[in-house]
Amino acid sequence: MKKLRFGIDIDGTVTSPSTFVPYLNESFQLNITLDDIKEYDLYPLVNVPKEEFDQWFIQNEPKIYTASPLAEGANIVLQNWVEEFELYFISARGTHLLEVTKEWFANNGLSFDHIDLIGTHNKISAAKKYKVDLFFEDKHDNAVMIHEQCGIPVLLFDTPYNRDPIPEGVIRVADWNEAYAWVDKWAKSAMIR
Repeated sequence: MKKLRFGIDIDGTVTSPSTFVPYLNESFQLNITLDDIKEYDLYPLVNVPKEEFDQWFIQNEPKIYTASPLAEGANIVLQNWVEEFELYFISARGTHLLEVTKEWFANNGLSFDHIDLIGTHNKISAAKKYKVDLFFEDKHDNAVMIHEQCGIPVLLFDTPYNRDPIPEGVIRVADWNEAYAWVDKWAKSAMIR
């Protein structure tokens, strides 16, 4: 029997959504928490020209991604799924970060069937290319578009920056334990079809 294939975002989904907070606070003399981030784009939080922020982001990406903390429960759930499902990690990170990303997976004891760093937030073509059956995401518009364009359920990990309304078929989950319970129930019905 064919295994179900999961498309899984990395940043803010497998990694903690608060990953960038300490770096923003230190570099831009801020005092924010995750609750202060009300939109996906981090630029509005800082007081520097966009080009300067973009440069800061590019320079700091490798360091931040190397030290990114796991989202609570992600490692346990993903390790439980490694034999039962195919795990395809699809990220907006650029391809130049592939080695950093693979090292992070190894250092955190995470297995994968495939990692694709597509360099854009538009994950629809990758979801279609890999024929994923279910997607895991933290970016609201990505979750909605993937669901609508691919016709698959998308689990949206709840954060202060993604609380806009969601259509049926995008399922908001609080954490990886809730995702695990939802997938357990869904996978049984998906396997029957």
